[in-house]
Amino acid sequence: MVRKHDADVFQQPGGKPDHGETPLDAVVREVAEETGILADPADFEPLGRFTDAAANEPGHTVVADAYLLRAVLDAASVVAAAEIAKFRWIAQTDVAATPLAPLSRNHLIRFAWR
Repeated sequence: MVRKHDADVFQQPGGKPDHGETPLDAVVREVAEETGILADPADFEPLGRFTDAAANEPGHTVVADAYLLRAVLDAASVVAAAEIAKFRWIAQTDVAATPLAPLSRNHLIRFAWR
């Protein structure tokens, strides 16, 4: 999970597609930019499109094409980069006590342990 600078909640890495990018292109780029994780696009499993309240833009809605990435990593090799202030792994037992973005809490976090 990542927390952006000046944000109070954690969320999955990601962001808006650049002009001409597909949602998959965007998630591959954003994961690399925000965490240093370089993954093959074929390693991302599409989960679908989800909508919820935007965490960092009150009164707005976020529509996200979400993907699952399972990777074997050395935890020390993952970094908080770009607009990310903090990176953190969470266990299923941490979810209730972790401040999560609505999209993460209501839709995406459940996929981490399936």
